[in-house]
Amino acid sequence: MKRRDFIAGAALAAGANAAAFAVAANPAASETSNSKPLGKIALEEHFMAPDFIDYFAETYPNISPQIASFGLAALQDLGERRLAIMDQNRIDFSVLSLAGPGLQVEKDGAVAQKKSKQVNDFLAGEIQKRPTRFGGFAHLAMQNSAAAADELERCVRQLGFQGAMINGQTNGEYLDLDKYSVFWERAAALEAPIYLHPGNPIDHPAVYGGHSELWGPVCSWAFETAAHALRLVFAGVFERYPKAKLVLGHMGETLPISLWRFDSRWPISHRGSMTLAQPPSFYIKRNIAITTSGVCSDFSLRCALDAMGESNVMFSVDYPFEKTELAAQFIDNAKIAEAERINVASGNAKRILRLDRKIG
Repeated sequence: MKRRDFIAGAALAAGANAAAFAVAANPAASETSNSKPLGKIALEEHFMAPDFIDYFAETYPNISPQIASFGLAALQDLGERRLAIMDQNRIDFSVLSLAGPGLQVEKDGAVAQKKSKQVNDFLAGEIQKRPTRFGGFAHLAMQNSAAAADELERCVRQLGFQGAMINGQTNGEYLDLDKYSVFWERAAALEAPIYLHPGNPIDHPAVYGGHSELWGPVCSWAFETAAHALRLVFAGVFERYPKAKLVLGHMGETLPISLWRFDSRWPISHRGSMTLAQPPSFYIKRNIAITTSGVCSDFSLRCALDAMGESNVMFSVDYPFEKTELAAQFIDNAKIAEAERINVASGNAKRILRLDRKIG
């Protein structure tokens, strides 16, 4: 089966599910529904390549030793075990990405550029084995922005990838710097989403001193990624490149709940020569999409849908670091309208990731 045939089939399945759930006119109806779970597309689903295990070890101070040892084995499985978990939870298609931090911590630019191509070719080979089940996000060496733009284009046009995932800043440099303009110009032209995934900054802010539990998924990763995304907004990246698309995981890394305050405080902020033609929330809602990865809360999902719009929220798991069955059951049973559920489960991902894009 070709990928376009799978997508067409998935669209038919979505229509069938829409009919099956038509009785749920009020959002709470799903609690008592016995209907078959929706087919889903997930896009924060990680893997590990052999040459990148040493980079992955950079995250060990952020997570417990038990999770570290478990995660590595699951990350390296791209076969029947992963597919069985997907099937059990009606995940029809997963977009795979290298677990961070990867090349974002590589000091040698030439090494990073070489390894970027190698790991993307490795992933493409795995996708070719199961093209109806797996897609891919490119892993890019942002040490050289022009080369990263070229590699992104190769991965999208030749390998059929859906975009790229970047694990935070690269050796202390954030993506709003002028040096990355060539990259954003290319990403916008390709209409290739860039998934901004958490990563550690090069410094260790004093606020986390003596509180290792806050250093990582509980707190610091979300705040670091949110600040990184806001740098892009306030630097005018999305004003200059209106077709650029950023994706944030973990229900938007705290941004959805703060849109009003961004707009309210921006005019009185110490912004120097910075200007924006529109309020900050305009660019966040137009240029940023978010996923549900790692957040299984009805309250958070309702906030995200209301703040970002139902066309900007997509399902994800954060495999293998979150429980797939928990994430799947959450979206199947969330107290939302059925049209919203279908869009979150797969509809928005098909459009934003351009899953009907032709290769070549």
